[in-house]
Formats: sequence, C-alpha cells, structure tokens
Amino acid sequence: MSIGEITAHINNEDKLVPLAIEKALPQLNILIEVIVEKLKADGRLFYLGAGSGGRLSVLDVIELPTTYGIAPDIIQVILAGGVEHLVDALEEKEDDRSAGWQMLLEKKVSTKDIVIGISASGTTPFVLEGMKLCREHKITTGCIVSNPDSPIADQAVYPVEVITGAEFITGSTRMKCGTAQKLIFDIISTTTMSKMGRVLDNQMVHVKLINNKITARAVKMLMNNAGISDYEKAKDILIEHGSVQKALDHLAQKNKSH
Repeated sequence: MSIGEITAHINNEDKLVPLAIEKALPQLNILIEVIVEKLKADGRLFYLGAGSGGRLSVLDVIELPTTYGIAPDIIQVILAGGVEHLVDALEEKEDDRSAGWQMLLEKKVSTKDIVIGISASGTTPFVLEGMKLCREHKITTGCIVSNPDSPIADQAVYPVEVITGAEFITGSTRMKCGTAQKLIFDIISTTTMSKMGRVLDNQMVHVKLINNKITARAVKMLMNNAGISDYEKAKDILIEHGSVQKALDHLAQKNKSH
C-alpha cells in the first residue's frame, strides 16, 4: 500500500471506535454510578491493569488532582511492573499472578473501594488473579475489556465490554482498543468528577493554580462567575483562597452576611 492507503485504512478503522463505545454505554453508565457511590462514601477507585491499557489509565489518573483538585489517593492505578516503571514497558510483568493483589493489599484495599480490571484480551493473568481475589474478599469489581465473554469480565460485577474488532496490525491492541480505552477513561473521570461536584457548569473551578496559564484561566472564570470586572482584584481574591470554587464560596458568604 501507499502511505495514503495505509493512513486511510487506519483512519477508517479508528472511526469504528466511538460506535463500539456507544453500544457499551449502558454498561458504562452503571459502572460510573457505582464509582460515584463509592467515592461519595469515602471509598477509592483502583484501576488494575497491564500493558497499553494500564499505561493509558495512568495518563488519565495523573491529570485528575490538578484538573479537579482531588487528593491523589482517591483514584489510583495498580500497574503491572509498578507505575514508577511506566516508560519501561515491562510486558512480562502481566504474567505475574500474585503481584496485582499484593499491590492492592499494600494500598489497604477494602470493601469501601472499587477495583476495575483493564485488559484488551480479558485474560491478562496479573489482572485476572487480582480480580478473583477481590471477589473472594467482597470487594466491588468492574472491568474494561475488548473481547466478549472473557474470564476477567466473568469476575467483574460491573463489566464493560467494548468490542473494537481486529486491529489493522493484527494483535496491536494499542490501536483501536487503546483508543477506546483512552476515550472510556475520559468518560469515566469527567462524568465522575462532574457528579462529585468538582465542575461548575462546564468549568474546572477546582483546578490547581500550578502555572501562569492555568492561573490566568482561573482568574477569568472567577471574573465571569462573580461579576468582577477588575482582573487584578479577581486575581488577588483567587490567590488568597486557592481555587475558583473557594473564592466563589467566600464571596457568596460575604454577600450573605451583608
């Protein structure tokens, strides 16, 4: 094939991904409901994964404390080989049957939490054994898999099966399957944070002020929501309180007392 033919075929395959996710939305909606319930009851969400899917979950999770101002331990990833080895692609670690559960125990996983297994094949030993032991210990389980009727889905109380089909390069599940996983992580985190009250309308009012760009964006959010026309005044209030939401709460309380 020419370059143009290759890219066209890959793009056509990628177009199938949102349609596959659409079919799985009823399952996904139920899973997110449970996640929100767990987090509102002071539980935690653990993604249990290996390979491309596990690494993609890390990329989603590391953004959440900054974007939504949550504590970093609320949503965590148990990655085969360890998150600290994210860039090493230790694919052999996915065959370690005992490591996933041991890593969960180190995090003091409990029945208050939910563990979501991530596996394209639905058979990854690292994930499967961890899911089995979660079930044995009455810990709520979900999964994101891309094969129907898989062993991992069988261990999940709340399975999400997104069947993306054969890859353009056979077995390269970092492609369509990986794209589906990335989109699903976005959907889960965004919907969950919205239902947890970490979003005002469609604004990141709990965003951490980690650099000048984000601070400037937050100042404008505060100006728009509080009706403040003076940029420097709004910035001073924002810096004093640390987030748009806290500044808005302060202003609302101040107006109420007057």
